[in-house]
Amino acid sequence: MALILCLETATTNCSVALSQDGALLALKEDKSNNYSHAEKLHVFIDEILKENNLAVDDLEAIAVSKGPGSYTGLRIGVSTAKGLCFSLNIPLISIATLASLAAQVELKKGFVIPMLDARRMEVYSTVFDENLKEIRETKAEVLDENSFTDYLEKDKIVFIGSGVEKFKAICTHSNAEFILDKLPSAREMCSLAEAKYKISDTEDVAYFEPYYLKDFIAG
Repeated sequence: MALILCLETATTNCSVALSQDGALLALKEDKSNNYSHAEKLHVFIDEILKENNLAVDDLEAIAVSKGPGSYTGLRIGVSTAKGLCFSLNIPLISIATLASLAAQVELKKGFVIPMLDARRMEVYSTVFDENLKEIRETKAEVLDENSFTDYLEKDKIVFIGSGVEKFKAICTHSNAEFILDKLPSAREMCSLAEAKYKISDTEDVAYFEPYYLKDFIAG
């Protein structure tokens, strides 16, 4: 049970959420196509605290999107999170970027595959089951018409994220459903961060680094 500040900077969405006991209290984000993290992240943090009559000293943990994603975006988010944790002496929680993206989907049966756009026909993707349990690790992979066939033959798949449009153009399987133009948001980090906080699943602030996977370029 905690007051947690969540930071999402892995893509062009500069997103800050404030959560209490896993529930969203407030959200500020800039979903423009330009990377605004350097200009807006600290502004959003200040505003979201002031508008909720809180100070940084009230925070009990900081959660940050750990990647994969934009190299610069991740560096800004992680350095900000680590700086706050150091100064406040509070825990740092890392959230897999693709896990929070997958959490935007409500699914009773089948799979969720979040994907972030990378170079050309390449994406970063992970496979989750209907309970949002990771059943295949995150990969950087080049898409073709046979991608994810093993999963498509088994059940319905919801594809979500900035990399979906390129796969929709080549995938004709009847089990595929596409949710386009979605980016990770700090909103979905709230419950994930609370779950980690409850079991003290935190990072070593001194040594934690983003999960780059490889250099990322948004389309």
